[in-house]
Amino acid sequence: MIKPPEHHLIAHSDGGARGNPGPAGYGVVIKDESGRKVAALSEYLGHQTNNFAEYQGLIAALEYALAHGPKALKLISDSELLVRQIKGIYKVKNLTLKDLHARATELIRQMDWFSIDHALREHNQEADRLANEAMDKGMGRKSVAPLMVLTNAPQEFEGIVQNGVIKLPNGDLPDGTRVQIRVKK
Repeated sequence: MIKPPEHHLIAHSDGGARGNPGPAGYGVVIKDESGRKVAALSEYLGHQTNNFAEYQGLIAALEYALAHGPKALKLISDSELLVRQIKGIYKVKNLTLKDLHARATELIRQMDWFSIDHALREHNQEADRLANEAMDKGMGRKSVAPLMVLTNAPQEFEGIVQNGVIKLPNGDLPDGTRVQIRVKK
C-alpha cells in the first residue's frame, strides 16, 4: 500500500437496510489525518438494499473529500463486498450496483490519492450508529442523537441555558467545537 500523503481524510462508512431490502440509510464519519472529526454524514435512502446503502456511504465520503479537500481519502468499511468490488477482486454483477460502482470509480479517479480497507463491524461503530439513526429518522422513529454535518462553514443552532449550561434541543456538539454565543431574549 502506498503511504498516504501528509494531509488526508479518513472516513469510516457504513450502510444498512432493515429487511434487505427495506428502509435503508448510510452513515459516514470523516476525520483529518490527526484524528479530529471534520464531518458526520448520514442520509435515509428509502426502500433499498444493504449493498446500495454501503455504496451511497462511499459516494458521500468521496463527494465530501472532493468538495472540501484534501483530495486524499482513506475509506474504511465493514462491507467486505464493497471493499473487494472497489479493489477489483470481485466483479459487480447487480445492475444497480454497477451504476453505483461506476459513479464511485469516477469519483475515485478525481482524487489525488485513495485507499479502501475492510474493518470488522466493531471498529466501525460510529458510522453504524449514524446509519441506524438515518433509518430511524426515515421511518419516523425518534433518534437518540442528532444528524449533524460538521464543516468549516458557520452553522446556527438554537439552545437554552439551564443551570449555566447551554442545552441544544437536538443533542450536543462534539467536544472541541468552536462556538460564538449571541444572546436572544
